[in-house]
Amino acid sequence: MNDRPVDQTDRMSGDDSNDLAAAAQAGDAAAAETLIGQVRDRIYRLTLRMVTQPSDAEDATQEILVKILTRLSTFRGDASFTTWAHRIAVNHLLDRQKSAVERMELTFEMYGDDLQHGLSASPTAGPDADLLAAEVRLSCTQAMLTCLDREHRVAYVLGEIFEVSSDDGAYICDVPPATYRKRLSRARSRVRSFVGEHCGLINPDPAACHCSRRIDTAVSLGRINPASLQFAAHPAHDGVAQMERLFDAAALMRSHPTYTAPHQIAETISALLQSGDYNLFNE
Repeated sequence: MNDRPVDQTDRMSGDDSNDLAAAAQAGDAAAAETLIGQVRDRIYRLTLRMVTQPSDAEDATQEILVKILTRLSTFRGDASFTTWAHRIAVNHLLDRQKSAVERMELTFEMYGDDLQHGLSASPTAGPDADLLAAEVRLSCTQAMLTCLDREHRVAYVLGEIFEVSSDDGAYICDVPPATYRKRLSRARSRVRSFVGEHCGLINPDPAACHCSRRIDTAVSLGRINPASLQFAAHPAHDGVAQMERLFDAAALMRSHPTYTAPHQIAETISALLQSGDYNLFNE
């Protein structure tokens, strides 16, 4: 069961952007800006789940959006524009240099051991305790994803979090549908197993990890900064999901707010389009 209604902006099919794409291909900068605006937040949400840190996601999203513009002339409508744009994004993310978190080469076994240490005897109290617990939860689910290699991570994000169809997921990943489904199944199984064993939001065992008991350790290790929250205070279309509606691993992993891309990304793309460099669409 989902923890929130499915965000229709995460759907990859049913896209009505082909007319805008045709206009943009003909050199209409306003159409191109509208088109990019339709996929910008979706690309950012995908990128954030893949690279983990908002600052890295901002850089990668901007790179991807420019790449979408420079390859716009190759769009032929064999998939929806949104699906096609996500294919470009995934190719970029799979080839991108490893992030600092990825270079840690975290595994589920290592992360499980880490969660068992540093639990406070009781939940952290204070006026910001709920917000800090949300930051721990959101950061933790990001870390869980990095325990998957990139190919399985992107299959999981697309299939389990964004809930794209197998056909769209296979197209985006440029693999046969059977290969995509196998990757998704493996990733889903590993995440479910880990969450079921370790996460106190899903597992009622008192020995399981609880976000409110991880706050002090997370702060002391510098994993969260109370003065500068990366996720719980991130601009979003909606607020932090209600925890009492979580029932399983999929719900936990979908429980992030519907993040919006930083405004400076839109400003950069707009300035690029207004520069008059219409060769941008023909490379």
